[in-house]
Amino acid sequence: MTLSIWRYSHLALAVSSFLFITVAALTGIVLAFEPIEKEWELSAIPTTENVTVAEAMSTLQMNYLEVLELSVTQDSRVKASVITEEGDVANFYINPKTGEKAGELADEAEVYTFARSLHRSLFLKSTGRFFIGLTSLLLFVISITGLVLIIKRQQSIQKFFAKILKDNFWQYAHTYFGRLFLIPIVLITLTGVLMSLFQFQVFEHPTLAHELQENLLKETPSLEVADFPIFQQTPLSEVRSIDFPFSSDVADYYQLNLQDREVRVNQFTGAVLSERLYPFQELAYRWSFDTHTGETNALWAFVLLLSAISILFFIVSGFKLTFKRRKGSIKNKFKASESTHVILVGSETGSTFPFAIWLQQQLIATGKKVFVAEMNAYETYPNLEQLLILTATYGAGEAPVNADKFIQRFQETAQGTFEFAIVGFGSFAYPDYCQFAYDVEHELLQSETAKPLLNLHTVNNRSAESFNQWLLQYGQVSGFVPDAYQNDSSKTAKRKKKYQFEVIARTALQLEHQTFMITLQGKKAGTFTSGDLLAIAPQSDTHDRLYSVGMNTKNQILLSIKLHDKGLCSQFLNSLQVGDTLQASRMKNKSFYFPKQARNVVMIATGTGIAPFLGMVQHNSKKIPTHLFWGAQNATAFEHYAEIINPALESKQLSEFIPAYSRATETKVYVQDKICKEEQLLANTFEKGGVVMICGSVVMQKAVLEVLSKLCKTHCKYDLSHYQKKGQLLMDCY
Repeated sequence: MTLSIWRYSHLALAVSSFLFITVAALTGIVLAFEPIEKEWELSAIPTTENVTVAEAMSTLQMNYLEVLELSVTQDSRVKASVITEEGDVANFYINPKTGEKAGELADEAEVYTFARSLHRSLFLKSTGRFFIGLTSLLLFVISITGLVLIIKRQQSIQKFFAKILKDNFWQYAHTYFGRLFLIPIVLITLTGVLMSLFQFQVFEHPTLAHELQENLLKETPSLEVADFPIFQQTPLSEVRSIDFPFSSDVADYYQLNLQDREVRVNQFTGAVLSERLYPFQELAYRWSFDTHTGETNALWAFVLLLSAISILFFIVSGFKLTFKRRKGSIKNKFKASESTHVILVGSETGSTFPFAIWLQQQLIATGKKVFVAEMNAYETYPNLEQLLILTATYGAGEAPVNADKFIQRFQETAQGTFEFAIVGFGSFAYPDYCQFAYDVEHELLQSETAKPLLNLHTVNNRSAESFNQWLLQYGQVSGFVPDAYQNDSSKTAKRKKKYQFEVIARTALQLEHQTFMITLQGKKAGTFTSGDLLAIAPQSDTHDRLYSVGMNTKNQILLSIKLHDKGLCSQFLNSLQVGDTLQASRMKNKSFYFPKQARNVVMIATGTGIAPFLGMVQHNSKKIPTHLFWGAQNATAFEHYAEIINPALESKQLSEFIPAYSRATETKVYVQDKICKEEQLLANTFEKGGVVMICGSVVMQKAVLEVLSKLCKTHCKYDLSHYQKKGQLLMDCY
C-alpha cells in the first residue's frame, strides 16, 4: 500500500505538471548555455584571482579622471563605471591589476532575454511566476517520490548506488539517470521555490540600516586608498560592488558591498564607519540565485544543462513506462461470471501481462471461457474451475502495485472449489527471488477450497524457455498442446538475417542419454564467441530455438544437443549429416562471455549445457585457473566431451573437472552436492574477485543458486545478489 502511494503520487504529479515542467526544462536548457558562452567569450579578460581591493582601487584612480562604481560579476570579472579624460561616462570590463580597459560590455542576446522571461513568468507576469514557482515545488516532490521508488527498487538505501538490473532500456535509463541527476534537480527545484518565495514577498530582501560612528567622520590622518587597511585585507573576489564618494565631503564615503556584509569606509582615513552582516535569508537567496542560474561557474552551468535535458528525458521515459504498463491492457471475450478459467496477473511494470495474454489465447483456442484480471480485482467467480496466477515480486519480496491487496481480498472472498497453479516471475539477482509468489502459494494452500494443480514454477528474467516448460506441464495436465510462447528476443531472432551453416562433423547419437554433438562452419555469418546463441528454426512456420554455442580452436561452432521425442528442432538437427546445411542467425550474448580479467573461474553445467564451456576452455590461452562442475546421469554421458576436456586438463587451460553422476551409484549425487563439498573454492572465488558461470536447465540453476546463497551467507561478506550485481555470477539457463 505504501508503495502504491509513492508510485501514484509520482505519476500523478508528473502528469499534472508535465507541460509547465517541459517549458521550464526547455528554457532552462537555453539559459544554461549563457554562462558557458560568456565564459568562452570572456576567457581573455582577467578575473579577480589574487587581487585585493586596494590594488584594484589604486590602479583605477590612476587611470581615470573619476571612478563612479566598481562591481564584480558572478563569473569573477570586474566592471567599472568611470569618467574618462574627455569627460564621458564609460562602462567596461577592466584588468583589476592594471586598471586598464579589458573588454566591452555586451548586450544580452535576444534569445536569452526571451527564454528568461518565459522561464520566469510564462509572459503572464505575477500569475506566471506563481505557476513557475508551483512547478518547481511539484518537481521537487516528484524528485523525492522518485528517490523513494529507487530505494524500493534497489531494496535499501545502502544499495542505492548498487548495479541496476536492466529490465528494459526505458526502465533502466529512467532509474540510472534519476540517480545521476537527483542532487542537481533537487537543487534546481529548491532554489527555484526559494526565489519564488522572495518574489511573492513571503521572504523580503533586507535593507540594512547603518549607524555611522560620528567620531570617525574626519579627514585626518589622511591615507592613500592603497593604504586603507580594510581594502588591503579584503580580496576583490569577496566584493559585489563598490560605490565611490560623489564629493569630497567627509560625510560622503565608500560603500563596500561584500558577499556577506556591507561596509561604509571613510574616504580620507580608511576607517570603517559602519559594518552590517546580511541576514541568513539574503545569503540563502544569493546562493539560490547562483546555484539556479549557474552564472558563477561554467562547469556547474553545464551540469544544469545536462540536468534540464535529463528532465525532458524523464518526461519521455516516464510516459513510455506508463504506456508500457497499460499496453498489456486486458481484453476479455468472456465475463468473469461465466468464465471457468481465470488468469490473475501481478506486475509492477506490466511485463508479466504478455505471458498472461498468451496463455489466455491458448486456452480460448481450446474452447475454454477465460477471464484475465489484475490480482487486486479478485472476486467471486461462480463457474471457476482453474485459477492461474502469474505474478512478479517487487523490491524486498513485496507484492507488485496491482497485487498488494490480493491476499486480503482472497481471505475475505467466498469461492467454490477450484484448482490453481502459480507462476512466479523474478530475478536471481534479488535475494527475495519470487517471494511474493511463494507468499500467495502459502495463502492458497491454507484454503480448503483451493487445490494445487501444479507445483509453483519460477521464471528468471522473463525467460521464454522457462515459461514454456511450465506451459508444457500445464498443457499435459490440462489435455492440450499449447504453442510455445515467443518473447521479444525470440521475435528479434526471427527477424535477424539468416546465414547458411554447413555440418563439418557430428557424433553418433548416444542412445542411453539421447545426446549428440554437431560442429558447424558458418558462411559469411560473422565471428562467434563462446556463449553466443544460435537461433535455429527447423521449419518456416515455427519459432526459433536458441542454442548456446562453444567455439573450437578452428573457430567452428560446437553444439551439444538433447534429442526429444516431440522436439521439432532436436529431431531436425539429429537428421543432419556431414555436408548438410541449415539456416540460422547469430545472437550476441555478451553477458555470458568468458571473463578475461578474472582471477579464477568456476563453471557449472549439467548435460548439454556444457557446450559453451567446451569452447571457453579451449580459448583460455592465459590459463586462468578454471574449475568445471558438470552433472549427468553416469560417466557414459562424458564420452562426447572427453576429447576436449582431457587435453584442456593436460594443458592447464582447465584446472579441474568435477563430475557429478546422479545414477552411477545407489546414492544419487547431483552437481549441487559437489559444490557443497567444494564450498571453500566457491567462497574464495566470490571473495577474491573470481567469476561463477552457470549453464543448463533452470531446475539445476535453482538448486545451485540455493546452495550458493547459503554458502555466501556462511562464508562470504555479502549475499549472493551482491556478487551477481558486480558481474561475478553469470547465468544462461533454459
